[in-house]
Amino acid sequence: MNKIAILGAAESGVGAAILALKKGYDVFVSDMGLIKENYKNALNKHNIEWEEGTHTERRILDSDEIIKSPGIPDNAPIIAKAIEKGIRIINEIEFAGRYCNAKMICITGSNGKTTTTSLIYHILKNANYNVGLAGNIGRSLALQIAEGCSYDYFVIELSSFQLDNMYDFRANIAILLNITPDHLDRYDNDMQKYADSKMRILQNQKEEDAFIYWADDPIIKKELEKFGIKAQNCPFSILRKCGMIGYIEDGTYHIETPTPFNMEQESLSLHGKHNMYNSLAAGIATRLAGVNDEELKLSLSNFEGVEHRLEKVATIGGVTYINDSKATNVDACWYALESMTSPTILIIGGKDKGNDYEPIKKLVKEKCAGLVFLGIDNSKLHKNFDDLEIDIVDTNNMNDCVQACKKMARPGYSVLLSPCCASFDLFKNMEDRGEQFKKLVRNL
Repeated sequence: MNKIAILGAAESGVGAAILALKKGYDVFVSDMGLIKENYKNALNKHNIEWEEGTHTERRILDSDEIIKSPGIPDNAPIIAKAIEKGIRIINEIEFAGRYCNAKMICITGSNGKTTTTSLIYHILKNANYNVGLAGNIGRSLALQIAEGCSYDYFVIELSSFQLDNMYDFRANIAILLNITPDHLDRYDNDMQKYADSKMRILQNQKEEDAFIYWADDPIIKKELEKFGIKAQNCPFSILRKCGMIGYIEDGTYHIETPTPFNMEQESLSLHGKHNMYNSLAAGIATRLAGVNDEELKLSLSNFEGVEHRLEKVATIGGVTYINDSKATNVDACWYALESMTSPTILIIGGKDKGNDYEPIKKLVKEKCAGLVFLGIDNSKLHKNFDDLEIDIVDTNNMNDCVQACKKMARPGYSVLLSPCCASFDLFKNMEDRGEQFKKLVRNL
Protein backbone atom coordinates (compact mmCIF):
# COMPACT_ATOMS: atom_id res chain seq x y z
CA MET A 1 0.00 0.00 0.00
CA ASN A 2 1.40 3.39 -1.03
CA LYS A 3 1.87 5.87 1.78
CA ILE A 4 0.77 9.46 1.34
CA ALA A 5 1.32 12.34 3.77
CA ILE A 6 -0.90 15.40 3.63
CA LEU A 7 0.43 18.66 5.03
CA GLY A 8 -2.28 21.13 6.01
CA ALA A 9 -5.70 20.09 7.25
CA ALA A 10 -8.10 22.67 5.87
CA GLU A 11 -10.44 22.38 2.88
CA SER A 12 -7.96 21.09 0.30
CA GLY A 13 -5.97 18.88 2.67
CA VAL A 14 -8.96 17.14 4.24
CA GLY A 15 -10.55 16.63 0.82
CA ALA A 16 -7.32 15.09 -0.49
CA ALA A 17 -7.09 12.84 2.58
CA ILE A 18 -10.59 11.45 2.09
CA LEU A 19 -10.03 10.85 -1.63
CA ALA A 20 -6.64 9.20 -0.96
CA LEU A 21 -8.24 6.87 1.59
CA LYS A 22 -10.95 5.89 -0.89
CA LYS A 23 -8.27 5.14 -3.48
CA GLY A 24 -6.47 2.75 -1.15
CA TYR A 25 -3.63 4.88 0.19
CA ASP A 26 -2.19 4.70 3.70
CA VAL A 27 -3.00 8.29 4.75
CA PHE A 28 -1.42 10.51 7.40
CA VAL A 29 -2.44 14.17 7.88
CA SER A 30 -0.18 16.69 9.61
CA ASP A 31 -0.76 20.39 10.35
CA MET A 32 1.68 22.68 12.17
CA GLY A 33 -1.25 24.86 13.22
CA LEU A 34 -4.49 23.99 14.97
CA ILE A 35 -7.08 22.11 12.92
CA LYS A 36 -10.63 23.48 12.88
CA GLU A 37 -13.20 21.31 14.62
CA ASN A 38 -15.23 20.58 11.48
CA TYR A 39 -12.14 19.26 9.71
CA LYS A 40 -11.16 17.14 12.73
CA ASN A 41 -14.65 15.65 12.68
CA ALA A 42 -14.37 14.86 8.96
CA LEU A 43 -11.01 13.11 9.47
CA ASN A 44 -12.27 11.19 12.50
CA LYS A 45 -15.39 10.10 10.61
CA HIS A 46 -13.16 8.37 8.07
CA ASN A 47 -10.68 7.07 10.70
CA ILE A 48 -7.84 9.05 9.15
CA GLU A 49 -4.83 9.52 11.42
CA TRP A 50 -3.94 13.17 12.02
CA GLU A 51 -1.80 15.45 14.15
CA GLU A 52 -1.77 19.19 14.84
CA GLY A 53 0.80 21.63 16.20
CA THR A 54 3.72 19.60 14.91
CA HIS A 55 5.16 17.63 11.99
CA THR A 56 6.34 14.11 12.85
CA GLU A 57 9.20 13.90 10.40
CA ARG A 58 9.56 10.13 10.63
CA ARG A 59 5.98 9.60 9.42
CA ILE A 60 6.03 12.32 6.78
CA LEU A 61 9.40 11.44 5.26
CA ASP A 62 8.45 7.76 5.12
CA SER A 63 5.70 8.55 2.59
CA ASP A 64 5.84 7.84 -1.14
CA GLU A 65 4.17 11.15 -1.96
CA ILE A 66 3.27 14.37 -0.18
CA ILE A 67 0.23 16.55 -0.84
CA LYS A 68 0.82 20.00 0.59
CA SER A 69 -1.43 22.95 1.19
CA PRO A 70 -0.77 25.90 -1.16
CA GLY A 71 -0.14 28.05 1.90
CA ILE A 72 3.00 26.11 2.88
CA PRO A 73 6.09 27.65 1.24
CA ASP A 74 8.69 25.48 -0.47
CA ASN A 75 11.33 26.66 2.00
CA ALA A 76 9.48 25.23 4.99
CA PRO A 77 11.91 22.87 6.79
CA ILE A 78 9.79 19.74 6.29
CA ILE A 79 9.38 20.48 2.58
CA ALA A 80 13.10 21.06 2.15
CA LYS A 81 13.82 17.71 3.78
CA ALA A 82 11.25 15.93 1.62
CA ILE A 83 12.74 17.46 -1.55
CA GLU A 84 16.21 16.39 -0.44
CA LYS A 85 14.93 12.85 0.01
CA GLY A 86 13.35 12.88 -3.45
CA ILE A 87 9.73 12.57 -2.32
CA ARG A 88 7.27 13.85 -4.94
CA ILE A 89 5.34 16.88 -3.68
CA ILE A 90 2.04 17.79 -5.29
CA ASN A 91 -1.15 19.64 -4.39
CA GLU A 92 -4.78 18.62 -4.02
CA ILE A 93 -5.81 19.67 -7.53
CA GLU A 94 -3.00 17.65 -9.13
CA PHE A 95 -3.97 14.60 -7.06
CA ALA A 96 -7.70 14.90 -7.66
CA GLY A 97 -7.19 15.33 -11.39
CA ARG A 98 -5.93 11.74 -11.60
CA TYR A 99 -9.42 10.51 -10.77
CA CYS A 100 -11.61 12.89 -12.77
CA ASN A 101 -12.62 12.81 -16.44
CA ALA A 102 -14.46 16.15 -16.45
CA LYS A 103 -13.46 18.97 -18.77
CA MET A 104 -11.38 21.42 -16.76
CA ILE A 105 -11.88 25.17 -17.20
CA CYS A 106 -9.03 26.73 -15.20
CA ILE A 107 -8.55 30.40 -14.37
CA THR A 108 -5.45 32.13 -13.08
CA GLY A 109 -4.08 35.67 -13.01
CA SER A 110 -3.01 38.26 -10.47
CA ASN A 111 -6.44 39.91 -10.52
CA GLY A 112 -9.96 38.95 -11.45
CA LYS A 113 -9.69 35.20 -10.83
CA THR A 114 -12.61 34.85 -8.45
CA THR A 115 -14.95 37.10 -10.43
CA THR A 116 -14.17 35.33 -13.72
CA THR A 117 -14.42 31.87 -12.15
CA SER A 118 -17.74 32.71 -10.52
CA LEU A 119 -19.09 34.24 -13.72
CA ILE A 120 -18.17 31.20 -15.83
CA TYR A 121 -19.80 28.91 -13.28
CA HIS A 122 -22.89 31.15 -13.23
CA ILE A 123 -23.20 31.07 -17.04
CA LEU A 124 -22.77 27.29 -17.31
CA LYS A 125 -25.10 26.62 -14.38
CA ASN A 126 -27.80 28.86 -15.85
CA ALA A 127 -27.41 27.04 -19.16
CA ASN A 128 -28.16 23.78 -17.30
CA TYR A 129 -24.67 22.34 -17.67
CA ASN A 130 -23.59 19.58 -15.30
CA VAL A 131 -20.84 21.70 -13.73
CA GLY A 132 -18.86 21.90 -10.47
CA LEU A 133 -16.84 24.67 -8.84
CA ALA A 134 -13.49 24.14 -7.12
CA GLY A 135 -10.02 25.49 -6.40
CA ASN A 136 -9.68 28.68 -4.38
CA ILE A 137 -13.47 28.97 -4.19
CA GLY A 138 -16.08 26.35 -3.65
CA ARG A 139 -15.54 22.95 -2.08
CA SER A 140 -12.43 20.85 -2.41
CA LEU A 141 -12.12 19.22 -5.84
CA ALA A 142 -10.78 16.06 -4.22
CA LEU A 143 -13.68 15.86 -1.78
CA GLN A 144 -16.24 16.31 -4.54
CA ILE A 145 -14.64 13.46 -6.49
CA ALA A 146 -14.45 11.32 -3.35
CA GLU A 147 -18.18 11.87 -2.82
CA GLY A 148 -18.91 10.60 -6.31
CA CYS A 149 -19.65 13.88 -8.10
CA SER A 150 -19.57 13.14 -11.82
CA TYR A 151 -19.67 16.55 -13.46
CA ASP A 152 -19.08 17.12 -17.16
CA TYR A 153 -17.19 20.33 -16.36
CA PHE A 154 -15.25 21.75 -13.42
CA VAL A 155 -14.54 25.47 -13.18
CA ILE A 156 -11.36 25.87 -11.11
CA GLU A 157 -9.67 28.98 -9.75
CA LEU A 158 -5.91 28.45 -9.50
CA SER A 159 -3.36 30.53 -7.62
CA SER A 160 0.33 30.60 -8.46
CA PHE A 161 0.94 28.56 -5.30
CA GLN A 162 -1.27 25.78 -6.64
CA LEU A 163 0.29 25.86 -10.10
CA ASP A 164 3.75 25.46 -8.53
CA ASN A 165 2.89 21.91 -7.46
CA MET A 166 1.00 20.78 -10.56
CA TYR A 167 2.75 18.63 -13.13
CA ASP A 168 0.43 16.29 -15.03
CA PHE A 169 -2.85 18.15 -14.58
CA ARG A 170 -4.34 19.47 -17.80
CA ALA A 171 -6.56 22.48 -18.34
CA ASN A 172 -8.88 21.89 -21.30
CA ILE A 173 -9.68 25.60 -21.30
CA ALA A 174 -6.93 27.68 -19.68
CA ILE A 175 -7.50 31.35 -18.85
CA LEU A 176 -4.67 33.75 -17.96
CA LEU A 177 -6.12 37.13 -17.03
CA ASN A 178 -2.98 39.12 -16.24
CA ILE A 179 0.42 38.99 -14.55
CA THR A 180 1.14 41.86 -12.19
CA PRO A 181 3.25 41.95 -9.00
CA ASP A 182 1.70 39.80 -6.28
CA HIS A 183 2.95 37.37 -3.64
CA LEU A 184 6.51 38.40 -4.46
CA ASP A 185 7.47 37.62 -0.88
CA ARG A 186 6.96 33.94 -1.81
CA TYR A 187 9.09 34.28 -4.96
CA ASP A 188 12.25 35.90 -3.57
CA ASN A 189 10.93 39.26 -4.83
CA ASP A 190 11.67 37.94 -8.31
CA MET A 191 8.96 38.83 -10.83
CA GLN A 192 10.25 36.25 -13.31
CA LYS A 193 9.75 33.41 -10.84
CA TYR A 194 6.18 34.58 -10.26
CA ALA A 195 5.53 34.83 -14.02
CA ASP A 196 6.97 31.35 -14.54
CA SER A 197 4.47 30.07 -12.02
CA LYS A 198 1.49 31.64 -13.79
CA MET A 199 2.58 30.29 -17.18
CA ARG A 200 2.38 26.74 -15.84
CA ILE A 201 -1.34 26.83 -16.62
CA LEU A 202 -0.30 26.06 -20.23
CA GLN A 203 1.49 22.82 -19.42
CA ASN A 204 0.05 19.64 -20.94
CA GLN A 205 -2.48 21.42 -23.17
CA LYS A 206 -3.25 19.70 -26.49
CA GLU A 207 -4.39 20.94 -29.89
CA GLU A 208 -8.05 20.40 -29.03
CA ASP A 209 -7.74 22.65 -25.96
CA ALA A 210 -8.01 26.45 -25.74
CA PHE A 211 -5.84 29.14 -24.20
CA ILE A 212 -7.63 32.42 -23.38
CA TYR A 213 -5.50 35.40 -22.38
CA TRP A 214 -5.40 39.19 -22.12
CA ALA A 215 -3.41 40.26 -25.14
CA ASP A 216 -2.52 43.72 -23.77
CA ASP A 217 -0.62 42.46 -20.74
CA PRO A 218 3.08 43.24 -21.40
CA ILE A 219 4.38 40.39 -19.25
CA ILE A 220 2.11 37.82 -20.90
CA LYS A 221 3.25 39.08 -24.32
CA LYS A 222 6.89 38.62 -23.33
CA GLU A 223 6.35 35.20 -21.78
CA LEU A 224 4.41 33.82 -24.74
CA GLU A 225 7.46 34.33 -26.93
CA LYS A 226 9.06 31.46 -24.98
CA PHE A 227 6.28 28.94 -25.66
CA GLY A 228 5.18 26.84 -28.58
CA ILE A 229 1.48 26.84 -27.74
CA LYS A 230 -0.38 23.76 -28.97
CA ALA A 231 -3.86 24.87 -27.91
CA GLN A 232 -6.19 27.20 -29.81
CA ASN A 233 -5.11 30.78 -29.10
CA CYS A 234 -7.97 33.00 -27.89
CA PRO A 235 -6.65 36.49 -27.05
CA PHE A 236 -8.94 39.29 -25.87
CA SER A 237 -8.56 43.05 -25.55
CA ILE A 238 -10.59 46.04 -24.47
CA LEU A 239 -10.20 47.31 -28.07
CA ARG A 240 -10.76 45.66 -31.41
CA LYS A 241 -7.44 44.58 -32.93
CA CYS A 242 -6.32 42.03 -35.46
CA GLY A 243 -6.59 38.51 -34.12
CA MET A 244 -8.73 39.32 -31.07
CA ILE A 245 -11.36 36.75 -30.17
CA GLY A 246 -13.06 39.09 -27.70
CA TYR A 247 -13.17 42.91 -27.55
CA ILE A 248 -15.29 46.01 -26.90
CA GLU A 249 -16.11 48.31 -29.83
CA ASP A 250 -18.47 51.31 -29.94
CA GLY A 251 -20.16 50.32 -26.70
CA THR A 252 -20.72 46.74 -27.87
CA TYR A 253 -19.31 43.53 -26.37
CA HIS A 254 -18.03 41.13 -29.06
CA ILE A 255 -16.92 37.50 -29.16
CA GLU A 256 -15.83 36.03 -32.48
CA THR A 257 -15.58 32.29 -31.82
CA PRO A 258 -16.95 29.73 -32.45
CA THR A 259 -19.59 32.02 -34.01
CA PRO A 260 -19.98 35.80 -33.66
CA PHE A 261 -21.80 37.05 -30.57
CA ASN A 262 -22.47 40.59 -29.41
CA MET A 263 -24.50 42.53 -26.87
CA GLU A 264 -24.68 46.10 -25.61
CA GLN A 265 -21.94 46.85 -23.09
CA GLU A 266 -24.49 48.69 -20.93
CA SER A 267 -26.41 45.42 -20.51
CA LEU A 268 -23.48 43.71 -18.77
CA SER A 269 -24.07 43.38 -15.04
CA LEU A 270 -20.40 44.00 -14.24
CA HIS A 271 -19.06 47.51 -14.76
CA GLY A 272 -15.59 49.04 -14.77
CA LYS A 273 -12.66 48.39 -17.10
CA HIS A 274 -11.34 45.45 -15.08
CA ASN A 275 -14.72 43.73 -15.29
CA MET A 276 -14.74 44.07 -19.07
CA TYR A 277 -11.69 41.82 -19.14
CA ASN A 278 -13.35 39.35 -16.79
CA SER A 279 -16.55 39.33 -18.83
CA LEU A 280 -14.68 38.83 -22.11
CA ALA A 281 -12.68 35.90 -20.74
CA ALA A 282 -15.80 34.28 -19.29
CA GLY A 283 -17.77 34.81 -22.48
CA ILE A 284 -15.08 33.22 -24.67
CA ALA A 285 -14.74 30.22 -22.34
CA THR A 286 -18.46 29.52 -22.20
CA ARG A 287 -18.94 30.00 -25.94
CA LEU A 288 -16.20 27.42 -26.48
CA ALA A 289 -18.14 25.15 -24.12
CA GLY A 290 -21.20 25.53 -26.35
CA VAL A 291 -23.37 28.09 -24.54
CA ASN A 292 -25.79 29.70 -26.99
CA ASP A 293 -26.45 33.40 -27.61
CA GLU A 294 -29.60 33.69 -25.52
CA GLU A 295 -28.20 31.88 -22.51
CA LEU A 296 -24.96 33.87 -22.56
CA LYS A 297 -26.71 37.21 -22.91
CA LEU A 298 -29.02 36.47 -19.99
CA SER A 299 -26.24 35.32 -17.66
CA LEU A 300 -23.91 38.21 -18.47
CA SER A 301 -26.71 40.61 -17.63
CA ASN A 302 -27.94 39.05 -14.35
CA PHE A 303 -24.70 38.04 -12.60
CA GLU A 304 -24.66 39.61 -9.13
CA GLY A 305 -20.90 39.74 -8.60
CA VAL A 306 -18.62 38.31 -5.94
CA GLU A 307 -18.66 38.93 -2.21
CA HIS A 308 -15.75 41.12 -1.03
CA ARG A 309 -15.11 42.38 -4.58
CA LEU A 310 -16.36 45.96 -5.07
CA GLU A 311 -19.36 44.94 -2.98
CA LYS A 312 -21.67 47.84 -2.11
CA VAL A 313 -22.43 47.48 1.59
CA ALA A 314 -24.67 50.44 2.40
CA THR A 315 -25.25 54.14 1.89
CA ILE A 316 -25.37 55.93 5.24
CA GLY A 317 -25.67 59.70 5.63
CA GLY A 318 -25.13 60.09 1.91
CA VAL A 319 -21.85 58.13 2.06
CA THR A 320 -21.52 54.88 0.07
CA TYR A 321 -19.43 52.15 1.71
CA ILE A 322 -17.78 49.58 -0.60
CA ASN A 323 -16.12 46.33 0.47
CA ASP A 324 -13.22 45.35 -1.80
CA SER A 325 -11.36 43.24 0.75
CA LYS A 326 -10.32 40.82 -2.00
CA ALA A 327 -8.04 43.54 -3.37
CA THR A 328 -4.89 42.08 -1.83
CA ASN A 329 -2.43 43.58 -4.30
CA VAL A 330 -1.72 47.01 -5.73
CA ASP A 331 -3.09 46.26 -9.17
CA ALA A 332 -6.47 45.20 -7.76
CA CYS A 333 -6.67 48.46 -5.84
CA TRP A 334 -5.80 50.36 -9.04
CA TYR A 335 -8.78 48.82 -10.83
CA ALA A 336 -11.06 49.62 -7.89
CA LEU A 337 -9.95 53.25 -7.76
CA GLU A 338 -10.24 53.57 -11.52
CA SER A 339 -13.93 52.64 -11.26
CA MET A 340 -14.74 55.26 -8.58
CA THR A 341 -16.78 58.28 -9.70
CA SER A 342 -17.07 60.17 -6.39
CA PRO A 343 -14.54 61.56 -3.88
CA THR A 344 -13.19 58.54 -2.05
CA ILE A 345 -11.87 57.71 1.40
CA LEU A 346 -9.52 54.79 0.73
CA ILE A 347 -8.77 52.18 3.38
CA ILE A 348 -5.40 50.63 2.68
CA GLY A 349 -2.91 48.47 4.57
CA GLY A 350 -2.23 45.06 6.08
CA LYS A 351 0.54 42.53 5.57
CA ASP A 352 2.71 43.91 2.79
CA LYS A 353 3.72 41.41 0.09
CA GLY A 354 6.64 43.34 -1.36
CA ASN A 355 4.27 45.97 -2.77
CA ASP A 356 5.29 48.78 -5.08
CA TYR A 357 2.72 51.54 -4.52
CA GLU A 358 3.98 53.80 -7.30
CA PRO A 359 1.33 52.64 -9.87
CA ILE A 360 -1.59 53.88 -7.74
CA LYS A 361 -0.19 57.20 -6.49
CA LYS A 362 -1.58 59.22 -9.40
CA LEU A 363 -5.06 57.70 -8.97
CA VAL A 364 -4.93 58.21 -5.21
CA LYS A 365 -4.10 61.88 -5.78
CA GLU A 366 -6.96 62.25 -8.30
CA LYS A 367 -9.66 60.21 -6.62
CA CYS A 368 -9.07 60.24 -2.87
CA ALA A 369 -10.20 62.84 -0.36
CA GLY A 370 -8.60 60.91 2.49
CA LEU A 371 -6.63 57.80 3.39
CA VAL A 372 -7.15 55.52 6.36
CA PHE A 373 -4.26 53.15 7.05
CA LEU A 374 -5.27 49.83 8.60
CA GLY A 375 -2.42 47.69 9.84
CA ILE A 376 0.02 46.84 12.60
CA ASP A 377 2.86 48.59 10.79
CA ASN A 378 1.90 51.49 8.50
CA SER A 379 5.40 52.93 8.07
CA LYS A 380 5.76 51.86 4.41
CA LEU A 381 2.38 53.44 3.61
CA HIS A 382 3.47 56.72 5.21
CA LYS A 383 6.70 56.65 3.21
CA ASN A 384 4.71 56.30 -0.02
CA PHE A 385 1.68 58.53 0.55
CA ASP A 386 2.56 61.27 3.05
CA ASP A 387 3.80 63.61 0.33
CA LEU A 388 0.50 63.54 -1.60
CA GLU A 389 -0.99 66.18 0.73
CA ILE A 390 -4.08 64.07 1.49
CA ASP A 391 -5.53 63.70 4.99
CA ILE A 392 -4.30 60.47 6.59
CA VAL A 393 -5.47 58.61 9.70
CA ASP A 394 -3.66 55.63 11.25
CA THR A 395 -5.69 52.74 12.69
CA ASN A 396 -4.88 49.22 13.85
CA ASN A 397 -8.37 47.69 14.17
CA MET A 398 -11.50 47.72 12.05
CA ASN A 399 -13.71 49.60 14.53
CA ASP A 400 -11.35 52.58 14.71
CA CYS A 401 -10.95 52.40 10.93
CA VAL A 402 -14.69 52.64 10.21
CA GLN A 403 -15.11 55.44 12.75
CA ALA A 404 -12.26 57.38 11.15
CA CYS A 405 -13.90 56.97 7.73
CA LYS A 406 -17.21 58.22 9.12
CA LYS A 407 -15.53 61.38 10.42
CA MET A 408 -13.65 62.05 7.17
CA ALA A 409 -16.45 61.36 4.68
CA ARG A 410 -19.03 63.92 3.55
CA PRO A 411 -22.37 63.33 1.80
CA GLY A 412 -21.64 62.27 -1.78
CA TYR A 413 -18.37 60.59 -0.82
CA SER A 414 -17.52 56.90 -1.04
CA VAL A 415 -15.56 54.83 1.46
CA LEU A 416 -13.58 52.09 -0.27
CA LEU A 417 -11.91 49.19 1.55
CA SER A 418 -9.34 48.12 -1.05
CA PRO A 419 -6.30 47.30 1.07
CA CYS A 420 -3.55 46.29 -1.45
CA CYS A 421 -2.28 43.91 1.21
CA ALA A 422 -2.87 40.52 2.76
CA SER A 423 -5.06 40.45 5.85
CA PHE A 424 -3.09 38.24 8.21
CA ASP A 425 -1.62 40.95 10.42
CA LEU A 426 -4.98 41.81 11.99
CA PHE A 427 -7.53 39.35 10.60
CA LYS A 428 -8.02 35.62 10.14
CA ASN A 429 -8.25 36.07 6.40
CA MET A 430 -9.54 38.35 3.67
CA GLU A 431 -13.14 37.26 4.33
CA ASP A 432 -12.89 38.09 8.03
CA ARG A 433 -11.60 41.58 7.16
CA GLY A 434 -14.51 42.16 4.77
CA GLU A 435 -17.12 40.78 7.17
CA GLN A 436 -15.91 42.96 10.05
CA PHE A 437 -16.05 45.99 7.78
CA LYS A 438 -19.60 45.22 6.63
CA LYS A 439 -20.88 44.56 10.15
CA LEU A 440 -19.46 47.77 11.57
CA VAL A 441 -20.68 49.86 8.63
CA ARG A 442 -24.21 48.52 8.98
CA ASN A 443 -24.13 49.42 12.67
CA LEU A 444 -23.21 53.08 12.04
